[in-house]
Amino acid sequence: MDLSYAAATDVGKQRDHNEDSFLVDRALRLFAVADGMGGHAAGEVASSIAVHEVREALVRNRDLVERFDSGDPSVAADDLSQVLEHAVQQACSAIHRQAQDEPDKRGMGTTCTVLLIAGPPGATRGFIAHVGDTRIYLVRQGSAHQVTEDHSLANELVKKGKLKREEIASSPYAKYKNAVTRAVGVYESVDVETFPIDVLPGDSFLICSDGLYPYFEDKDLPKLLASATIDDVPTALVQRANDGGGHDNITAVVVRIADDHVTVPDGRAEELTLKLKVLKGMPLFHYLTYVELMRVLNETVSRDVGAGQRIFTEGEPGEDLYVILTGKVQLHRGDNEVAVLSRGAHFGEMALVDRTPRSLSATAVEHTRLLTIRRAAFYEMVKAEPSLSVKLLWSFVQVLAERLRKTTADLSGRDADAMGITLTDEDLFID
Repeated sequence: MDLSYAAATDVGKQRDHNEDSFLVDRALRLFAVADGMGGHAAGEVASSIAVHEVREALVRNRDLVERFDSGDPSVAADDLSQVLEHAVQQACSAIHRQAQDEPDKRGMGTTCTVLLIAGPPGATRGFIAHVGDTRIYLVRQGSAHQVTEDHSLANELVKKGKLKREEIASSPYAKYKNAVTRAVGVYESVDVETFPIDVLPGDSFLICSDGLYPYFEDKDLPKLLASATIDDVPTALVQRANDGGGHDNITAVVVRIADDHVTVPDGRAEELTLKLKVLKGMPLFHYLTYVELMRVLNETVSRDVGAGQRIFTEGEPGEDLYVILTGKVQLHRGDNEVAVLSRGAHFGEMALVDRTPRSLSATAVEHTRLLTIRRAAFYEMVKAEPSLSVKLLWSFVQVLAERLRKTTADLSGRDADAMGITLTDEDLFID
């Protein structure tokens, strides 16, 4: 997959030295931004160590990345995520050791946000490692999405419902709004957020420090990154921040994936769009953002089922939730048809709760493509993503409550018909 990139950094209008560092390595397809902290030269040292150590760690694991690029089935996406996590941990240890050796640098640290592009043509992925409030944005099909979540006090207050985002500037916490809750090097180790993301022709990525992103709205980003000459983009972004006040150091790394005369094998772009559309239309995932839906997709597996093929049988323990991408599925008890489901429908969601035996059988009516989520993967996602888990579990409760209401209403209707009487919602205690 052909890509181009450009980067720029500037001290800004209100600082006397630049504590940001960035990394671009075309050979490795590795990009990073680090925003140092610690005062004097300490922040600059911390950010510089971070990008250096990350690159060195990837150089040592170049063989693993190249095997993934070649499609070697023995190298999984999780392997590259672990490489990035270890790279950031190595940077954390190096920064912490130097801070212990040099008293004037005690407590120094840095944010560190890394993007690695890897994988064979038609199956290319972006691997992200993230600590702090430096951000990665994805621009895809004319829309911008913040891919990373800020590890900051302000964001934690918003997530916990203590503040609304627009209230931060006028709140007592305003002076702490730039405080980060995770940093590389302050302690011997750090909790590194890692995850993969699909990369498609035409995608653009922006990695930037917090000296830049307060000066643009997400909706403006597609236009800002659309310059015909990519070398002009980071410079223009830096200028925009300086024109707005330049309150901090400013760094921007822009990565653009070529889309000229590129055909994605097997309609990968179309399938990704379909998956996102179908998941977004499901009550279970209705409240998730684009990026959260991408996180869910990372835990799914696609499966093709031929016409007449049994998906599961009544009485079997349930393990998977199924979503129909294309085709039709018949739910039946023995030879008695219960329902026929088509594109966008889902079934088997109780398997995400426990291994209760299936109450029905499921058979493909025609060639069908299914998206599956296993219970173990669902639990891992819930444990790893607290804010995402709240949305998922709340939606899950709503789905089950709606089904319970419908079942109760159906049963009540049958009883009423049998007795020749009419019951109201009040009689059934249904709200």
